[in-house]
Amino acid sequence: MPTCSPKPVQPAAERAAAVTHVLFDMDGLLLDTEIIYTEVTQRIVARFGKSFDWNVKRKMIGRPALEAAQILVKSLALPISAEDYLDERNGLLQRDFASCKALPGAEKLVRHLHRHAIPMAVASSSERSLLDLKITRHTAWFDLFTVVVSGDDPAIRRGKPAPDIFIIAAARLGAAPASTLVFEDSPYGLAAGLAANMRVVAVPDSHMDKSRYPGADLMLNSLLQFAPQRYGLPRF
Repeated sequence: MPTCSPKPVQPAAERAAAVTHVLFDMDGLLLDTEIIYTEVTQRIVARFGKSFDWNVKRKMIGRPALEAAQILVKSLALPISAEDYLDERNGLLQRDFASCKALPGAEKLVRHLHRHAIPMAVASSSERSLLDLKITRHTAWFDLFTVVVSGDDPAIRRGKPAPDIFIIAAARLGAAPASTLVFEDSPYGLAAGLAANMRVVAVPDSHMDKSRYPGADLMLNSLLQFAPQRYGLPRF
């Protein structure tokens, strides 16, 4: 499959301020958890003679857990409820998440921004208990985030693609939307960032249709391609 090179989109003049704060999604952006979700979900749906492929998965990525589960159950006509699926899935995930790996460039970028005193937050749709499992091997650099907002935070009324989680994370950082940069891998996360009036760098999975990322300020293959100076941040 051909790679996608960075594709800059000229930001609107009113949103071209230098970046002072940065927000990161987590799953599929900082940590390689999507492969674990896929393997566990396939184990569950295989019992019913179903296959969990990218035609279904691409509809679920970036959605809150219950919404994603409802999409799965409906798309595959599973004879279980979304809640039943989540109960079984979460039990299976407990063991596997503790071994998830960082995605290329993630730790390097986070440490670089922290070294230059750029306030950062994680804004993840994951429930806090699962989020804590996922970062088991990565606490040293996740501790560099000033704020961590999980999908089950009581302040969040609506999940992505609504902007709630990014608005809340920015507020807790004391960040203005115009000077806040969001990193996302999903179309729903991109939509949430844009709805929060923030610029968004998209880092899609190679299986994702790139046409589903309209409005991205920049599109990259991985965080290794990110050039901080493009946004007024200190260069590597």
